[in-house]
Amino acid sequence: MVKLTLIARVTDGLPLAEGLDDGREQKDLEAYKKQAKELFKKMSQGPPPASRMSYETGAYVFHYIIEGGVCYLTLCDRSYPKKLAYQYLEELQKEFEKVNRSQIETVARPYAFIKFDTFIQKTRKLYLDTRTQRNLAKLNDDLYEVQQIMTKNIQDVLGVGEKLDHATRLSHNLKAETQQYKMKAKDLSRQALIRKWAPIGIVLVVVLLLLLIRRMFSSG
Repeated sequence: MVKLTLIARVTDGLPLAEGLDDGREQKDLEAYKKQAKELFKKMSQGPPPASRMSYETGAYVFHYIIEGGVCYLTLCDRSYPKKLAYQYLEELQKEFEKVNRSQIETVARPYAFIKFDTFIQKTRKLYLDTRTQRNLAKLNDDLYEVQQIMTKNIQDVLGVGEKLDHATRLSHNLKAETQQYKMKAKDLSRQALIRKWAPIGIVLVVVLLLLLIRRMFSSG
């Protein structure tokens, strides 16, 4: 299933349009939106990126195409057919260029073409169900092959940031585990003291009770 769609200018990473979701999965997708924006930033700073690429990330895969200085990117389930993902992106690219070509290089504010979301949503719905006759025909189309498009891990391009995030998570986990270890150590120490002194305490209580009983009988 197509989960997320973003369009950005390659020269500076400026987001131009986005496929708005219905809110139910918005929270879950925030981390992936952040990754997508980091990917756009890397494209604008580094050498010219490949025109077609797929990046695995968690349970999903980013697919993108670059045409006319614009990157069209979508996030799909790993099980979603690669061929359909790229045909979906090419449909978006053709319509976006047809409608907005003259303004792509001049816009300065993010999401200047947010109205394009209407077309994104309409096209996305056509690609949601891979079993429709339309999509089965596209999957069987021998004229459209995507096997040569490389698939990498998102860490290959976002390596430094991802490693820093990973190190931060490890640090937080280690801190939490240290706190748990200290608490367990205190509990074990307390239990050891109880085991050590409990028998002596019981004996003392018994002796005191016996002495008290004896005294009571003696005074009677």
